[in-house]
Amino acid sequence: MSTQTITIRTESNTVKKIGAIARAMDRSRNWVIEDALQQYIDQQAWYLEGIQQAQASLEAGKGIPHEELMAEISELINDRIRSHENNQ
Repeated sequence: MSTQTITIRTESNTVKKIGAIARAMDRSRNWVIEDALQQYIDQQAWYLEGIQQAQASLEAGKGIPHEELMAEISELINDRIRSHENNQ
């Protein structure tokens, strides 16, 4: 895989932390930054995919109306309160 160089500006404290992590792991600062960047990108891609799936599900009519969901949650909370009060 080919690589490209990018340049970023960041606070000196962040650079110090990256250096400390790199030394502790016996890795280069570049490796630490690349690893962190890849993890962030993977997480954001997963997050966006989930949002897209949820939107598609709603568009297909598979969602639960807000009012219905809130009524169900309220009932669960009330059941829990009653159960707690009966156990005292």
